[in-house]
Amino acid sequence: MALEERERIVIPDENGEEHLFEVLFTFDVDKTGHSYIAVAPAEQAEEEEVEVYAFRYEEKNENEDDLSLFPIESDDEWEMVEEMLNTLADEENDA
Repeated sequence: MALEERERIVIPDENGEEHLFEVLFTFDVDKTGHSYIAVAPAEQAEEEEVEVYAFRYEEKNENEDDLSLFPIESDDEWEMVEEMLNTLADEENDA
């Protein structure tokens, strides 16, 4: 069975250094109209435990490769993202 190639994105840090991340998943919330993305550092991709970062995002223009990322600031948003992460982790463990 071939491994699925995950999408990768580059995210600059506060110092302008670019870091490569693997996209774990994206999801939309109809109730709020917001989209979310969860990523992990590409260098940790093969490790058993990885650091996961989540952002709210908006696509710029029509180009899907151009995203604006926003920090998740409210507890409600964090709970929603954590619930989605847990659901996907459970599904992956069951597979």
